[in-house]
Amino acid sequence: MKNEFSVYWYDPTGAYCCEAKFVGAEEAVELARSLTNRPAARMGIITRVMITDGGDFCVLDWRNGEGIVFPPPEGNP
Repeated sequence: MKNEFSVYWYDPTGAYCCEAKFVGAEEAVELARSLTNRPAARMGIITRVMITDGGDFCVLDWRNGEGIVFPPPEGNP
């Protein structure tokens, strides 16, 4: 559970899709990067991408038009 992550993406209605479950950290980050760079993200179909850890805690939250909002940029609590 410690080194397992899940990746989710959201559409404009707030509905979400689990893109991957229980993958390693590197795979989760690469998948999140891929989702945020897809044409669907540029067109606004993908509005949010989240990575959660094995305990279902958010470790990364990206929002279309804002970029990464969690964790906050260094110096901004």
